[in-house]
Amino acid sequence: MARSVERPGGYVRAMHRLQARLSTLARPATGFVSQPEPRSLGSFARGRQIAAGNFLFAGFLIEAPGKSIWDIAVPDHRFEDSLHGFSWLDDLAAVDDAPARTRAQDWTFDWIARFGRGSGPGWTPDLTGRRLIRWINHAILLLNGRDRTQARAYFRSLGQQTIFLSRSWKSATPGLPRFEALTGLIYAGLALTGMERHVAAASSALARECAREIDSDGGIPTRNPEELLEVFTLLTWASRALSDAGRRPQAEHLAAIERIGPTLRALRHADGGLACFHGGGRGASGLLDQALAQAGGKAITAHGLSMGFLRLAAGRSTLILDAAAPPAGKNSRSAHASTLAFELTSGRRPLIVNSGAGAGFGPEWRRAGRATPSHSTLCIRGFSSSRLGTETGGPGARAELDEVPEQVWAQEDHGIEGLHVMAGHNGYAPTHGMTHIRDLHMSVDGRRLDGTDTLGAMTGEDKKRFDKIMQRLNMQGIDFDIRFHLHPDVDAALDMGGTAVSLALKSGEIWVFRHDGVGELKLEPSVYLESGRLKPRATRQIVLSGIVVDQACQLSWTLAKAQDTPAAIRDTEQDDPLSLTQGK
Repeated sequence: MARSVERPGGYVRAMHRLQARLSTLARPATGFVSQPEPRSLGSFARGRQIAAGNFLFAGFLIEAPGKSIWDIAVPDHRFEDSLHGFSWLDDLAAVDDAPARTRAQDWTFDWIARFGRGSGPGWTPDLTGRRLIRWINHAILLLNGRDRTQARAYFRSLGQQTIFLSRSWKSATPGLPRFEALTGLIYAGLALTGMERHVAAASSALARECAREIDSDGGIPTRNPEELLEVFTLLTWASRALSDAGRRPQAEHLAAIERIGPTLRALRHADGGLACFHGGGRGASGLLDQALAQAGGKAITAHGLSMGFLRLAAGRSTLILDAAAPPAGKNSRSAHASTLAFELTSGRRPLIVNSGAGAGFGPEWRRAGRATPSHSTLCIRGFSSSRLGTETGGPGARAELDEVPEQVWAQEDHGIEGLHVMAGHNGYAPTHGMTHIRDLHMSVDGRRLDGTDTLGAMTGEDKKRFDKIMQRLNMQGIDFDIRFHLHPDVDAALDMGGTAVSLALKSGEIWVFRHDGVGELKLEPSVYLESGRLKPRATRQIVLSGIVVDQACQLSWTLAKAQDTPAAIRDTEQDDPLSLTQGK
């Protein structure tokens, strides 16, 4: 899952430890009143690896067969959080054989023995909420074959964690961490004896968070599509748990679910994966389908801007464009300088992508992934459309975006000849007096995408700044690049004497990239920062370069299917789920 929150400060951590220890003095739960139907999804392949002692979390692989998960030397706090959040229980439950059940039980009861009295790093509201949901979801798995003493310890710990959440959820960071805490509190309050008193307050608090954090268009302040999916999933789980217990979720809660659904559909590519922007990945397999199914209602896809993104879909092709300013302030700590970048998918095969978040590969890759050159858009050489600030603070601290574009606009026009959008931003005005304008046209059958990128000085003030920059550069011009990052599965080669690039997809489709000859075309190395892998995947990028020497430069390009590519392709090749552990 995507995580954009930093660790709490020292004072907050100390208060969490105090509340955790006080919660152990509370009257424990003794059993279940009812259990919500398990809804969390796990990966069979990942579960097999975990049961075998191969622990792949937060971009690190630790091989420790026969070792308790709590005896692993954790490489960083993100890895540690993954352990204490217990999402790995979903993966072991997906396997559900004797070794997986043994690991799940032993490690859960070992956690109770080691950390159950309020010690350790797992006592934060978001991790506790995440952990409670999994313990309750997988109670049958965890208690099967265990004696009465162990069952009492399990329920006692569940009750103590619930008390801790009831006292600490307000200290969780607004957004996803607080939604996790409150959903966990609702789950536990409904399921456990003696904990029902917490449900009404938690349900009301969740409704208030929905009204505050989910905007009128179904978006969240971070503009992270994967994070929106996780929030949506939690809200649907909480709603269904309340409904199953005979309680009606509050109006703000239900309204938030209704708003988010169409937005998520608009952020979804033709292959079912989410657009990768602002620190988010493609989303866990099957999670979006499950959440949308549980939410019910009409299958409506939002039109126009959806959380600041525009979607063009025709035939087998889907294009998603970042057409709004990046998040600001604290909400920008995982945000990217990706204004006017796009991703393009044909059928179930990604073609044009952004490089990805990079958070799982260390701070250097994370910072590089946030810069404009890591996105499929125009970039003035050596600069980003938004500037990254300095990373300050403790473990997991992330820089905010500085100097984001003041003006970002987009206009779309859908007619009988196809889908058209024109968008622009002035992110380069403070540094170079330049505005980027991107014009995109997708044919009605989705087989052709025409693009024009313009970089120019638009106002009198911008022209003055441009002239100063030119003097400083001895009138040599301002270099810029338009980058099109390719998915690693795309086979790319220069063609037609270096004037075009042929792109072969595993589906058998052939796409050809051409340009108007004004710029210089190159095919260069790139990386794909895909979560769940040990290292970045090598890939290629198309780079179209130009120089602004006279206040403006315009480059036009096309990306089109080869004429002999059939309109309908049966794409039957399956991806190997176990390949996620490979570095290729």
